[in-house]
Amino acid sequence: MSSLPSSVDVAIIGAGAAGLGAAHALRGSGLSVIVLEARNRIGGRAWTVQASPEVTFDVGCGWLHSADKNSFVPIARQLGFEINTDLPPWSDRAFGDAFPEVARRDFVRAIDEFYERASEAAEKDEDAPAARYLEPGNRWNPMIDAVSTYVNGCELDQVSILDMEAYEDTYFNWRVRAGYGTLIAAYGAPCPIALNCNVAVVDHSGQRIRLETSLGTLDAAKVIVTAPSSLIADEAIRFSPALPAKVDAAAGLPLGVDDKVTLALEDADAFPKEGNLRGATMRTAMGTYHIRPFGQPCIEGFFGGSFARELEDAGDGAIAAQSIDEIAGFLGNDIRRKLKPLYESRWAHDPFARGAYSHALPGHAGDRALLAAPVDGRLFFAGEATSPNFFTTAHGARDSGERAAKEVLAALSRI
Repeated sequence: MSSLPSSVDVAIIGAGAAGLGAAHALRGSGLSVIVLEARNRIGGRAWTVQASPEVTFDVGCGWLHSADKNSFVPIARQLGFEINTDLPPWSDRAFGDAFPEVARRDFVRAIDEFYERASEAAEKDEDAPAARYLEPGNRWNPMIDAVSTYVNGCELDQVSILDMEAYEDTYFNWRVRAGYGTLIAAYGAPCPIALNCNVAVVDHSGQRIRLETSLGTLDAAKVIVTAPSSLIADEAIRFSPALPAKVDAAAGLPLGVDDKVTLALEDADAFPKEGNLRGATMRTAMGTYHIRPFGQPCIEGFFGGSFARELEDAGDGAIAAQSIDEIAGFLGNDIRRKLKPLYESRWAHDPFARGAYSHALPGHAGDRALLAAPVDGRLFFAGEATSPNFFTTAHGARDSGERAAKEVLAALSRI
């Protein structure tokens, strides 16, 4: 879209999965709709790049989690995308000798028992930090915490057990061969979108809502806000009159940090396709690695929590350098000459994300519903942080956008 309209029926803030889900749900309604996106691309935290001629890399989300219930699966099939249903690499034993099978079985037992204790505690409906249910003195506790940094973007002391219990995981994890970000970009292609349009103020003091953006001002009858909870908590988007309850709810749902890196792998045929590489490092500050995803000549690394934040703060290239050092520690120093950095994410430093995905702080599991609740039948909220059961996921975000659009239509039907 080359110019910004001066007035619309519905303005949607954010062209990530939630905003696109809302826009699709409003198609055919007869309403004038515009999606306002601060970036120069659509997809938000779903973004696929061609890291090299041989390597396609999902900088953000990459897995169709709970694929049997994931709304992007039928969308992918409708759009003609190839879906890979192979088991994820973390289901298999680790490659090499860095994590012997006997130790791995002991670790799996320890982490399963941790989740069982936390689940039993959550059934009492009293919230607490998940770290409370680590077995005191268990040698695997640091690595269990490391898994939390991958899953939640933070360590267990920052995770609500009620929120953790609410997440719905069906253990079907599939992938899109062309990239999840590519799929979501294709899904959003038909939507009316204004790029490079950063919304600074949402003024809902008048009869119509006035939006101040980097491309000018427009007014709308209804507005759907799909910005990440971090931006709402930081008041990067300012509401007038202020909405302190929304800001507080968003602050209870901070975005953790998860980052990915892809490294070109020379002599790739000497390594297994879809391999998993990690070590029994007995520490939380550790990466986990995916060898030759889709058979590509690369290794992907994944880091989370405070360690990922520290690596981001160290500057460009720090995540790749840490990956190469750790892989060399597992496989020997000769591997260094076979690895070349291609691309790495730095989501905490992305001004329009400020993190990867949300987790509820202890005592704040109810904030997802508070953030999702409409305001005065005119302001509506969506995004993965508002999803009751599929938070942290792209499909949870998309579904929340569809939910918000239905709330808009219901509000208009009452006029």
